[in-house]
Amino acid sequence: MANWLEHTAQIEVDAPIDLVWNLWSDLEQMPKWMKWIDSVQVLEDSPDLSRWRLATGGFEFSWLSRILKLIQHQIIQWESVDGLPNRGAIRFYDRGSAGSIVKLSVAYAIPGFLGQILDQLIIGRIVESTLKADLERFRDYALQAKVRE
Repeated sequence: MANWLEHTAQIEVDAPIDLVWNLWSDLEQMPKWMKWIDSVQVLEDSPDLSRWRLATGGFEFSWLSRILKLIQHQIIQWESVDGLPNRGAIRFYDRGSAGSIVKLSVAYAIPGFLGQILDQLIIGRIVESTLKADLERFRDYALQAKVRE
């Protein structure tokens, strides 16, 4: 039996929506700003599927994820189809000359044994602070890319 937890974080990025979208939609680049994501591999024969590997604190999980909804410059929505149960969406908001807003929502199932070992509130705080830090690293990454353009 698993318990589902959901978290949302967002950040403003002083970069145009085209740049922000292009960086984030290149899934294999995510380990550059997502601390716990060790690797992402988009499957060549099915580009809506990708293999993810998470590694943190001695734990390793992997899953196959399917993109359910993709609207350019607006949303990438996914769910796992095997491995670690998770789902979520990354939303993009164009603020014109003010830049972009990136909003990440993630839901995941904690395996029963972890829920018994760790307090879910502690896990939630750790995940939320990590997501916020990931978005801050993404903002920095996007600003560096903007300077290189």
